Amino acid sequence: MSGFVSFVSSGPGDPELLTLKAVDRLQRADAVLFDDLSSGPILTHARADADLVGVGKRAGRPSPKQDHVSRLLVDYARSGARVVRLKSGDSGLFGRLEEEIIACREAGIAYEIIPGVTSAMAAAAAAGIPLTRRLTARRVQFVTGHDVTGALPEDLNIAALADPTATTVIFMGKRTFGELCRLLTAAGLSPETPALLAESVSTPAEKLVRGTLASMEQLIAEEASDGPALILIGPLVEP
Repeated sequence: MSGFVSFVSSGPGDPELLTLKAVDRLQRADAVLFDDLSSGPILTHARADADLVGVGKRAGRPSPKQDHVSRLLVDYARSGARVVRLKSGDSGLFGRLEEEIIACREAGIAYEIIPGVTSAMAAAAAAGIPLTRRLTARRVQFVTGHDVTGALPEDLNIAALADPTATTVIFMGKRTFGELCRLLTAAGLSPETPALLAESVSTPAEKLVRGTLASMEQLIAEEASDGPALILIGPLVEP
């Protein structure tokens, strides 16, 4: 007897940014395996008798291993349960969705993916700016600021990231931003390029700090907390 897995994107944290489909799946789930950033008020949409299992990963903190999370997902589904795997932001962006999809496929478990509001979109909305701008910001690029070891990935396309007509959104990049900044300026991106640090977007702890490519490393050291953060750089960060 096999159940069903819904990979539900919970958005950046504000429960009002959940999609109607996300709420529906939470209300019908027998078990919810949730990320740290998807906890709190969002879980009030789950049934009172549902199993709620925290499986989130946070940098620098003890976290469940990915194979353990995938095994839990499969075990619940094999018992016939309707399972929600609740992921923060949009599950398809740096959410390790692929590993869990592969586990479901290998176990013969049916699944669906429910998209959500990515934190990048929520950060731009909170700052009152668009992510694209006619003539000056023709494209948007999302990149992770660290690899599996926590270091800046060695295979980043620095030339693309240094494009002055692109908006670049860096996920999980507070610890490695200084190194990335030096690579970008060496590749020709102006140190005066606007930059925005967006922490805990759409939650009561939200914090927005504006600066430039050159000043952002120091601003992160002075202003950043341990909350989840994005760094936006490009021609549109100043309204």
